[in-house]
Amino acid sequence: MIKTKLHIRLAEHRLTKAEFSRITGIRRSTVGAYCNDTFKHISKEHLDIMCKTLNCDITDIIEYVQD
Repeated sequence: MIKTKLHIRLAEHRLTKAEFSRITGIRRSTVGAYCNDTFKHISKEHLDIMCKTLNCDITDIIEYVQD
């Protein structure tokens, strides 16, 4: 199962979902879905934007967890 750690990265940067949405242009509902692991897919474009904005690697945002 793929899980995100976006909520952890946002907390480390002291950013709210709304602030992150405004900065990145990713809809707030989408940011919320990423943070709550309720998304069905995640676009490469969004991953690129998140990594650039948070100055991190993709593995800092998503991880594979065995079921």
